[in-house]
Amino acid sequence: YPNPFNPTTNIVFQVATRSFVSLKVFDLLGREVAQLVSEELTPGKYRATLDGATLPSGAYFYHLQAGVFSATKKLMLVK
Repeated sequence: YPNPFNPTTNIVFQVATRSFVSLKVFDLLGREVAQLVSEELTPGKYRATLDGATLPSGAYFYHLQAGVFSATKKLMLVK
């Protein structure tokens, strides 16, 4: 939140069991533009902040991988 955003947004997620968590942001061509989380986390609620100040306006996707859980969501950066 917020989405669309300018220039920063927060991605809130929850980890149910201790696991390795990866949170990456990709552009529409599938190129990785940011890696927000890449570590083992304990159960709990977390927030990662994406600073899009250096990114061009457009659509992006973030991919969250936590153990066997995987989700991809869309973000819109509007400058």
